[in-house]
Amino acid sequence: TESELDRIKTQYRARFIRGIERIGGFGGKSDILAQNEVYAGSPDFYKTLLKRAAAVTPENMRKVAAEWLSDGVYILEVHPFPSYKNKDEGVDRSKLPEITNFPELQLPKLQKVALSNGLKVILAERRQIPVVDFQLLVDAGYAADQFAAAGVAGMTLDMMDEGTTTRSSLEISEALEKLGADLSTSSTLDSSTVSLSALRGNLNASLDIYADVILNPSFPEADFQRMKKRRLAGIRQEKSRPLMTALRLLPGLVYGKGHAYGNPWTGTGNEQTVMAMKREDLEAVHRTWFQPTNATLIVTGDATLDELVPKLEARFGEWKGGEQPPGKNIAEVPSRESRVLYLVDKPGALQSVIITGLLAPPSNNPDEIAIETMNNILGGTFTSRLNMNLREDKHWAYGARSLLFDARGQRIYITYAPVQTDKTKESMAEVDKELREILQVRPATADELDKSKRNQTLRLPGRFETKGALRGAISEIVQFGLPEDYYETYAGKVQALELTDINAAAERVVKPDRLVWIVVGDLAKVEAGIRELGFEEAHHMDPDGNVLD
Repeated sequence: TESELDRIKTQYRARFIRGIERIGGFGGKSDILAQNEVYAGSPDFYKTLLKRAAAVTPENMRKVAAEWLSDGVYILEVHPFPSYKNKDEGVDRSKLPEITNFPELQLPKLQKVALSNGLKVILAERRQIPVVDFQLLVDAGYAADQFAAAGVAGMTLDMMDEGTTTRSSLEISEALEKLGADLSTSSTLDSSTVSLSALRGNLNASLDIYADVILNPSFPEADFQRMKKRRLAGIRQEKSRPLMTALRLLPGLVYGKGHAYGNPWTGTGNEQTVMAMKREDLEAVHRTWFQPTNATLIVTGDATLDELVPKLEARFGEWKGGEQPPGKNIAEVPSRESRVLYLVDKPGALQSVIITGLLAPPSNNPDEIAIETMNNILGGTFTSRLNMNLREDKHWAYGARSLLFDARGQRIYITYAPVQTDKTKESMAEVDKELREILQVRPATADELDKSKRNQTLRLPGRFETKGALRGAISEIVQFGLPEDYYETYAGKVQALELTDINAAAERVVKPDRLVWIVVGDLAKVEAGIRELGFEEAHHMDPDGNVLD
């Protein structure tokens, strides 16, 4: 029908517009130009394709369908691949091109305003393409489950776009497709978000749906029961995957009971809490945490404050809040005094998953850049010590990493390595060795520091080339209370780092004798060897977190 065709045309244009925001990658400018040159002989042939798409009619489509889909037969012929040669362009391809200078990071100025109801709005203008992105950032997240039950906050966000008081989930999806808009909901540890990406020409209609989803979710009972079944299946799948099993267990072992960060960091909760969940629980989460004074609306793209504020006032101005949400318990937790091992049996597993965790400073701490750089050297990049040891040297793992999860309170510093079963003990010994050596025996070197500096600074302009990436940076600034110029001054602070800073960061974060170790694997094959490593405290644990001995 004409309506279906208009919807498809809008989606086609929207994908193209969003794709050309990037220089490289699939669907970026370079990809589009190269494809058109290879297949059509002209890099700007995309203009012809767009004109053809705009000219399509229902009659055209019916004719094509009748011609190509009528007999139900498809014949594929495969011919030998021809031999190609590079066209001589006078370019020396025997070496990489020399780069004499690098672009500096330039981010738009953050413009701030508050609506009449106290909702904070932050705008970063980017006018390259006619798209405006919105993200409502609410101070809730998985940590809000402390006042409900594990998994409720995540389920609330999953359900918010499943229907409102005036629109069903299908009506929401169909309207968004016709407008070429994308709407999503999600939660992280500290925050919950509702995001919208809208074409500038369809901004008003897109904002109508966005505001409706934020203000008037109905949490339909039938969809709620469907989502519960889906969530239960997801939890069972998590517990069947060794890496996800370890990530479900680690927060409770590190933070302990009663802490806002102690639930599984997948945000899904557990089977008991999901089965007991009621739609009224979701309404309570929305009522408690979704308040204008507990949220910030981040906007990036082709818009100005002068035109945005009246649109936002018209849709959000009547949004009122109730009592202030309760304060989440993210109090500091003392570090362990000794290391402890938890073994989770996965009979028949083809590999073992090794995870270590311990408490580290919050994301907003004065030594954060030094800690980030130290981690890049130890396990944060492909060429880090952990990965080069277990993957490139020993060939025992496809990859080994270390990372810090962002959080307002104390974070977990994690190392993880999925390794071949018969090298579980040996891999654990190597992880322990790397953690100890960066402290004293083999501290960071000048070459390692220089490589990390270059990696962290030279990628910055490309890292923030899209509105989504820019919005993510602003979100970090808001969530963790970072200075507004954090990323503008980031490169200079990285370049000013010295080896003494890296060594001090390692001493502050890396505590080999206070680690929580989790190994998920076939214990019949690996436990005897692991016991030889001399852990003073070791337990068996099931995927639900129950200690079995």
